[in-house]
Amino acid sequence: MSPSAQRIDVHQHVVPAFYRAELAKAGIADAGGRALPDWSPESALRLMDLLGIATSILSVSTPGTGFLADPAKAADLARRLNDHSAALVADHAGRFGFFATLPMPDADASVTEAVRALDDLRADGVTLLANNRGTYLGGDDQDALWQTLNDRAAVVFVHPAELPAPPVDGIPAFAADFLLDTTRAAYLLVRNRIPRRYPNIRFILSHAGGFVPYASHRMALTIANDTGRSPLDVLDDFRSFYFDTALSSSPAALPTLLSFARPGHVLFGSDWPFAPAPAGQYFASGLDDNADPDTLKAVNRANAEALFPRLAAAPPTAPPALPGPVRLRHAAQRGAARLVFKLFQPGTD
Repeated sequence: MSPSAQRIDVHQHVVPAFYRAELAKAGIADAGGRALPDWSPESALRLMDLLGIATSILSVSTPGTGFLADPAKAADLARRLNDHSAALVADHAGRFGFFATLPMPDADASVTEAVRALDDLRADGVTLLANNRGTYLGGDDQDALWQTLNDRAAVVFVHPAELPAPPVDGIPAFAADFLLDTTRAAYLLVRNRIPRRYPNIRFILSHAGGFVPYASHRMALTIANDTGRSPLDVLDDFRSFYFDTALSSSPAALPTLLSFARPGHVLFGSDWPFAPAPAGQYFASGLDDNADPDTLKAVNRANAEALFPRLAAAPPTAPPALPGPVRLRHAAQRGAARLVFKLFQPGTD
């Protein structure tokens, strides 16, 4: 894992203090079964230096603003989050971008905030949770939002939320349910032809698309049988998505993702700070050690530059000149992460 990798991380989260306070007032102390992590711009930059990340595109994770029942309060919180993220981008030139938070499931308010965030704040795209209080992407009454995003050729970062069902004891939502949640949203988006009706939208699916690459043919046959469409057309719609590598660049998952996704459609993701630094190092090592050099270069940066032209227009930010002890510590941490990754792989017997 070279510190000069100059990665672009499309899956990194921001947890401002005022957002944490709003969640606490609502009695929310975790997201998907993980305690809300500490976050600051300084800690984000330290993690980025460790993983060789030049630029991170920040987003707010589940529950977004959907925990607020009052639509006006949800819209106000989305505005505050987006203003905060825009200020971070301005204060740390070249290091951050952001996906705007939208107050779903209120589609009308989400249209208003999408226009403001994309046109005025110059957001790199928008974040949409796979479901908001049980309303999934791809469902009814979302056409105005899709048209607004299509008109702007927007990037939509699809992040999982907790399933609209009681959790199963012993199974944290982030470990399994999140993958199903993303898969459900992708299924509905394809079944209801959203990628075909709004072809200018570029959708990124978190965590390698959940189960999408693995189950794509099974789902395509089901949708084709249900709608009368060609299975090949349905598969093409699933392959139109972009995918990030957050928590997914293992020897089991990465080959499936790379063989399924279209060329140029796999992007680096860390999921920090919900995925702690050791997890980020573990899966970044998996990418470094299991992708050929051309693929690694594309996933680390080139594919994201094509998706976000502003990042290609300027040279990547040079890594900071770190003190010698810090460089040594980072090198030791990277070496340890590689060793742990190799030790954790199953045998061949």
